[in-house]
Amino acid sequence: MENLFTEIENEAKLKNAPLAVRMRPRTLEDIVGQQAAVGEGSWLRVAIERDALSSVILYGPAGTGKTSLAHVIAETTRATFVEVSAVGGTVADLRREIDAAEKRLMLSGARTILFVDEIHRFNRSQQDALLHAVEDRVVVLVGATTENPYFEVNSALISRSRIVELSSLSDADVELLLDRALSSDRGFAGCYTLDPEARAAIVRIAGGDGRSSLNTLELAAQLVDAGTKEAPALITAEAVELASPRVGRPYDKNKDMHYDVISAFIKSMRGSDPDAALYWLARMIEGGEDPKFIARRMLIAASEDVGNADPQALLVAEAAFRAAEVIGYPECRINLAQAAIYLALAPKSNAAEAGIDAALAEVRTGPARKVPDYLRDRHRPGAESYGAYQYPHDYPGGWVEQRYLPEGLERGCFYRPSERGWEAYRVEATARDRGRRGPAAPASGTGAPDASL
Repeated sequence: MENLFTEIENEAKLKNAPLAVRMRPRTLEDIVGQQAAVGEGSWLRVAIERDALSSVILYGPAGTGKTSLAHVIAETTRATFVEVSAVGGTVADLRREIDAAEKRLMLSGARTILFVDEIHRFNRSQQDALLHAVEDRVVVLVGATTENPYFEVNSALISRSRIVELSSLSDADVELLLDRALSSDRGFAGCYTLDPEARAAIVRIAGGDGRSSLNTLELAAQLVDAGTKEAPALITAEAVELASPRVGRPYDKNKDMHYDVISAFIKSMRGSDPDAALYWLARMIEGGEDPKFIARRMLIAASEDVGNADPQALLVAEAAFRAAEVIGYPECRINLAQAAIYLALAPKSNAAEAGIDAALAEVRTGPARKVPDYLRDRHRPGAESYGAYQYPHDYPGGWVEQRYLPEGLERGCFYRPSERGWEAYRVEATARDRGRRGPAAPASGTGAPDASL
């Protein structure tokens, strides 16, 4: 139960709290950005305003306002608001809060909102402990997570909740946060100003992360002499650079961002954009991605997207993998970059992938087709009745007209070469060579070592 002393303690804690904590929104109007999630007419905004919230999981990148939104709910609801840590919390903690919520509901009809930050950190047993309480509305769950809840949260819990996705803040949103922090009494109360270069640097460093922008602002302010409302101190770009010398781009090595960035990398090479390929490669390198993982994906792309338009691409990608395996960081970044640029600039063909997939589909769903007799192995009794196999090397140009596909399939049913690079050249050259072949070789030429196989 709060009293005068707890109010004084809370004020003291708030005064010494980080700027990002002091500037947390207290009303829906204070929330910056997130129009799709909590804008006028949205489900979540209406539910909060009417104090009729049902269980919800807030999903989005760090610094987009998930925890802030939970605190707005706490400030506006008439329900009891309790919080359990997903880092240090246990099943016993959850059951204690659920038992207390059930007593409040039975004795006074009071609802309980249970906020679980980073809910994906709860293991399955902890998540399962919430199921009946959420289903029976003993508690209204507000979960927050940076990870895709469809992968990280119990599907039964998801089915009992609504997913609301929050997006990274725009540059304008971040600038608004900075302006509020500079002018608000909860922030710097007009004692500091930002020069334009410093403002642009903070926005660039934040990358859509509101918390990061306020942390950088606070650190930079500590590096200049304190100002007053009458003579505010100027925070310069140099102070911002000193406070946060490196831009922190979000990256995780086994979650959504990992797959999003590698997808962008592959699609940039497929789209023949070497600059984009280098950018996404740099994001992965800076995030500590395993270089062998990157090189493996390039090996796949070399056949999937370049193929025989440039057969050399597979060798380049294989060499990059070997370099990643043997050399490692930091030097192998150069090998990876060379291969990425090569793949991006190489002529493209997906004929190899399309061809094998079409052939596999035929094998899996088509009828069983016989091997033509003259192509069968000859090392068995009765093989003399199989018919004559024409050995291509006995003919001018090393080719002779002969059916190799089983009956029912015709040439061109699977392999459809592109009109680019080596592949196009070889298709044209093969057709030209076949067109000017000479007369058939004598039958006695069929005595080549493998002609009978």
